[in-house]
Amino acid sequence: MRIQRAIICCPLLASAIVAFAICRAEAAACHFESQDDGRVAAIVDARSFRLDDGREVKLAGIEVADRVKAAAVLSALLVGREVGLRGGDDAPDRYGRQPAYVFLAGSETTVQSELLRQGLALVSSEIADKDCATALMAAEAEARQARSGTWSGSAVIKNAESPGDILAGIGRFMVVEGRVLSVRQAGSVTYLNFGRNWTRDFAATISGRIVPAFEAAGLAPKSLENRRIRVRGWVEARRGPRIELLRVGQLELLGGN
Repeated sequence: MRIQRAIICCPLLASAIVAFAICRAEAAACHFESQDDGRVAAIVDARSFRLDDGREVKLAGIEVADRVKAAAVLSALLVGREVGLRGGDDAPDRYGRQPAYVFLAGSETTVQSELLRQGLALVSSEIADKDCATALMAAEAEARQARSGTWSGSAVIKNAESPGDILAGIGRFMVVEGRVLSVRQAGSVTYLNFGRNWTRDFAATISGRIVPAFEAAGLAPKSLENRRIRVRGWVEARRGPRIELLRVGQLELLGGN
């Protein structure tokens, strides 16, 4: 009870407790298999860098929102520093880059978290590990609440009721939120419809093989009807704009239902 009263009376203490909880979550997350350490020689772009041994590394788990500022932060943070690389698979992507979660030597938090906390990146839709995704989402939420970086504007999260704005970003990574008006199934695909015109309005889709994972997480598609949710992913044009949900972490329940 004393702790609860102190938090109510002291917002700064509440913020410190939240920050401590986030740090503890980060310390336990994204610690996958080691991919060897290295020294950063140069920044290649807003989310990749080159090591002294020639390897090119891409920051896994994020999509960059402000490329200019993110590249500047990476340069100041990483060049000449020793880093540890962790990940489930060190196979290079099609561009020859090694995806990894990156830790400065002696640090328990990822470089990805720093970019997220400064509002320079968004959490990707490609994180399979729940603990890692939760920690990165907490860092993103911290920036959103503080209106840091790209969150200082109003255009980061798209309104599901404005399909024109979403269609303008076809082929791009987006975060969209709104109220699910209906849930319908067509063949093996479940549609979370945010509008009444399925040929024009925004919808999120879930393949039948993914539905059990959503059900296990307490997010059975039918239960989302008339709920406010936030989804993230790559926007496709299939009549109306669509985001395919491949992982539970792409969907967040919002309040105000």
